[in-house]
This record gives sequence, structure tokens and C-alpha cells, in this order.
Amino acid sequence: MSYPPPIYHGSSGEVSAHGVRAGTEPAVVYPNGNKVFYLAQGSETTGTFGLYRWEFAGPESGPGAHFHRTITESFYVLEGTVTIFDGTRWAACAAGDFVHVPAGGIHGFRNADGPAKMLLHFAPGAPREAYFEQLAEGIADFDEDAYDRFMQEHDNTWV
Repeated sequence: MSYPPPIYHGSSGEVSAHGVRAGTEPAVVYPNGNKVFYLAQGSETTGTFGLYRWEFAGPESGPGAHFHRTITESFYVLEGTVTIFDGTRWAACAAGDFVHVPAGGIHGFRNADGPAKMLLHFAPGAPREAYFEQLAEGIADFDEDAYDRFMQEHDNTWV
């Protein structure tokens, strides 16, 4: 395996770092208290990846089994326990555990054991922000067709 082709063609480098400070407020707060922090949006990484910190408030929540056709998804548990579906079984993952799901890989996640924090990484950097935001605003008013269109638009195929 070799390095990929260059994506930067300058000769002297540039000032272009992006940072998010620890005290930054969450970008999205769900009615159940879950929070999403945008650490690196695809728009900030030239589409190479998206990185988000997800904080489960306590009540059990999280998506059931699904897959994505256009993106990979990775999970790194920071605190608490996040139960992750790997396509065959639900496994309790503790702080320090990492799970990577390639495009097409069936997965799901939830906080069956109370509050928890994790990093979510998507590659390439799809615009997941609109998905998180619209879910927080509520999709309960969607009829079945609108729900299906929303999920298709955001590359979620439920199993």
C-alpha cells in the first residue's frame, strides 16, 4: 500500500488549521438532552471526513440497524458505554473501544446503560449536519413518504 496522490500542491505550506475549543457549545441539542458537537465538518475538511462528538444524556436512544451506501462510519467511545450493532450482534463498548463500519456495513448504536460520550467519524465528509439538525427539530410530523425521502436523502437505509 502506498500513500494516496497529493491533495496539496503548494511548495511552502499554508496557514489553514481548524480547531474547536473544549468549551464550545453544542451545535445541536435534542429534546431528550442528547448533544452533538461539530468538530470537523466536511465543508471544513474539503470533503475528506466529518468528525462529531455525540453526548448521550441518559435516556436510551440511538438508531437501529441500518447502512450507508456513500460513507463509512467509525465510533470511538470516550465515556460510559455505547452499545454498537456490528451486523450480527449488539456489543457493549466502553471508553477506549473503537468500531469502524465500511460503506454497506450494517450497524446501529445506542446508550443502553445511561449517559455516554463518543466520537463519530464519517468518510468522506458528507453533510451530516442537516441530518442531525432536522432530527432534532423533529420528524414526527413526516408521513411515511416524507420520512423515506428524508432517510434516502441522508443515505440511511434501514434493515
